[in-house]
Amino acid sequence: MSAIEVLYEDNHLIAINKRSGDIVQGDKTGDTSLCDKVKDYLKESYQKPGNVFCGVIHRIDRPVSGVVLFAKTSKALSRMNVMIQNRDIHKLYWAIVKQSPPAPHAFLIHYLKKNEKNNKVFVLSTPQKGYLKAEMEYTYIMSSQQYHLLEVILKTGRHHQIRAQLSAINCPIKGDLKYGYPRSNPDASISLHARKINFIHPVSKKEICITAPVPDDNLWLFFEENSNNK
Repeated sequence: MSAIEVLYEDNHLIAINKRSGDIVQGDKTGDTSLCDKVKDYLKESYQKPGNVFCGVIHRIDRPVSGVVLFAKTSKALSRMNVMIQNRDIHKLYWAIVKQSPPAPHAFLIHYLKKNEKNNKVFVLSTPQKGYLKAEMEYTYIMSSQQYHLLEVILKTGRHHQIRAQLSAINCPIKGDLKYGYPRSNPDASISLHARKINFIHPVSKKEICITAPVPDDNLWLFFEENSNNK
C-alpha cells in the first residue's frame, strides 16, 4: 500500500496532503487513485472487512499538490457537497511563477470554456455564450532570486481556473507547459499547491483550518521557511 500523508481525521472526514502525480479519483488511465489509497488506509487502520466508504468532496489537478478532503460517511459527503455549492469551503493556494505579476494584489475575473478534446481551458476577458465566469484573487507574498510566490484565493471552482487565469495575466505557473510555461518541472509537477482549507465542520460545527506542508523541493521549502504566511 502506498503511504499517504494524513493531515486531519475524525469520524466523518479525512484530509490528505496529495503529492503531485496522484490522481484524486479513478479515470480512464486506470491508475490507482488517491481515493483508493484512502480506502486501503481506512481498511488497514480500522481493520474493516468488506467495502469502505470514501466520498470525494473536491478534486485538484493531477500535477498539483496539497490538501484534499474526503468524507468517511455518506452524511458528511452530502453535507459537504452542499457547503461546496454554497461556497462555504474556503481554499487558499500557493503558486510559484517566473514572471512578476502586474500588481501586488488583484481580483481577477475571466470567462472560461473547457475544450474536452485537449483538456484545456480557453480564457476570455469579456462574457460570451458558453463561457463560465471565473473569479479569484491573488496576493504577492515574496520572491526568491528567480521566482515569485503568489497566494491565490478561489471564488469560483472552474476547471484549471488558477492555471488559466494566471496564464491570462502573463504569469503561467512554473512547470505548466499546457498554459504557457516554457519548461516542465523534473517530476512533471506544476508549482501549484493547495495550501489551506477552512470550513465549519458539518457535524461538530467547529471551525476547521487545515494547512498542507509544501512538497519536499528546495524552492518550495525556501518559500515556506521564509514566508510570513506559514
